[in-house]
Amino acid sequence: MIEGMVTFSEQLTQRLIDALGPIGHGNIQEEFIPVVTAATDTRFGDYQTNVAMTLAKTLRTNPRELASQIIENFDVSGLCDTPEIAGPGFINFRITNDILASRIYSLTGDERLGVALENSTKRLLIDFSSPNVAKPMHIGHIRSTIIGDCIARTARFLGHEVIADNHIGDWGTPMGQVLYGWKNHLNENDFTANPISELLRLYQLVKQQSESDPEIAEQCLKETVKLQSGDPENLALWKQFIEITLSGAQEIYKRLDIHFDTTLGESFYDQHLAPLVERLLAEGIAQESDGAICIFSSNDLDPKEDPLLVQRDGEWRPIPCMIRKKDGGFNYATTDIATIDYRVNDQKADEILYVVDDRQSLHFRQLFEVARRRGINTCLRHIAFGKILGDDRKPFKTREGTVPALGNVLDEAVDRARKIVDEKSSELPEDERADIAEKIGVGAVKYAELSQARSSDYIFSWEKMLALQGNTAPYMINAYVRTRSIFRKLEGNLEYPADSLSISEAAERSIAIKLCQYGEILPQILCDHRPNLLASYLYELAQGFHSFYEQCPVLNAEEPARSTRIALCDTTSRVLRHGLNLLGISPPERM
Repeated sequence: MIEGMVTFSEQLTQRLIDALGPIGHGNIQEEFIPVVTAATDTRFGDYQTNVAMTLAKTLRTNPRELASQIIENFDVSGLCDTPEIAGPGFINFRITNDILASRIYSLTGDERLGVALENSTKRLLIDFSSPNVAKPMHIGHIRSTIIGDCIARTARFLGHEVIADNHIGDWGTPMGQVLYGWKNHLNENDFTANPISELLRLYQLVKQQSESDPEIAEQCLKETVKLQSGDPENLALWKQFIEITLSGAQEIYKRLDIHFDTTLGESFYDQHLAPLVERLLAEGIAQESDGAICIFSSNDLDPKEDPLLVQRDGEWRPIPCMIRKKDGGFNYATTDIATIDYRVNDQKADEILYVVDDRQSLHFRQLFEVARRRGINTCLRHIAFGKILGDDRKPFKTREGTVPALGNVLDEAVDRARKIVDEKSSELPEDERADIAEKIGVGAVKYAELSQARSSDYIFSWEKMLALQGNTAPYMINAYVRTRSIFRKLEGNLEYPADSLSISEAAERSIAIKLCQYGEILPQILCDHRPNLLASYLYELAQGFHSFYEQCPVLNAEEPARSTRIALCDTTSRVLRHGLNLLGISPPERM
């Protein structure tokens, strides 16, 4: 990053702190930092702060009078016009056109596009995607896989060391059910034709049988025990199931351009489970309860904050975390505790993120409480997300009532995108149209996910997802393609002498300010792990560019407007492409 490239919000914040110095006579706490945000209504300024209203009560003064004092002390030199007061005490700032032009010039030579590396970086482990063996990836994997990848991409760009971890489900009772199904119900022709579909059929069939027939359930348990005891036949089959599953998953990941640094199954931790339980018993953290081994509340937290307690009939009652069942078997909680040990002690993670749906919230709250009790200081976070819904606002399914395979969802998106591409760009070569359709279709699925608030449910709509207008991937890609079309017509190299840029038109100002805010938006994504902040920013940038493009001729403009507008188009193109890449979307050069 170019030395000295500090965001406008950071500069305004520091100058506000300086302006507050003579005010208050020690009544303002030293650690107080005023908040400066992008203006919600750009008619009144580029940035705003409510610091006067925040401090007025503490200083026992009128907010507008305090705002006037702040403005009197505020140093505007080389940054902004004299700030203005609005409403009950908001202070609005407008960056000068000269400073804007200078910043755009700086961005044209900055590979990081104005985004600083974070001051305090971490070794960050992100647990996401996590398919189960003997099952194809389905639409339920979209949110974890795509959100986790976007967080990983963003964290890496901000300077963090990231371990992308695919924690696959390959152990326990489901494996015994598939093994029993293989030995008793296998259709060899169907397995040869589509191995993962046949394994899924076997699992679903035997799971249903074992729920109604105790004898079959017992046989499945025996197959599980044989596997975990090292039976050669079951181990060989199990390895085959893993290879089939991961091979299918890898095809999906390749299409999505998603890569993992570590892929370890639950089986990897199996040898650590028995010693772990014994340690927890010896340390007094776990105890025997009706033949099972459980961890109960330590009663040192507020009951409302304690995940090992629940209020029923006006009383706080235990909901312990079971780590060994009566039959001696272990469960997800045991494996996840052992996994934390490995990630902390062997992988040296400073922070661990679990990108898992919100239905697992209690599990993770209990898991993190157990870690706290064990003295583990590593930051553990559950990045929870809601459900994908159909038009009926129920969990999304196909017309046949089944959860669709993720590969089929991507195929459908690409097929629909191909119809649009064929209609709009029939003159392009076949292979280029196929490539564009793939990028738009896959990008549409990703953008539909990442443009949503992570914690909310959202409706899966093909029509909205692939619309050419609105907050969609096709609209974003069209904005990028529009920027590239300018440079296909431009002759010669892009060169911008420092004194050749000049911001004068309102549309130029609008797009310039938005471009300068890229470095302010990206760090916010990791604050609460919200990729939709980036999607919203890119959508606003695309809107601003379309408006600018329609109002401001570029190649036919006179200097200095021509150089300025080419620089704005070039920077917009680079920011759009970079931001879409962080979302995991690779836009085509034309469509």
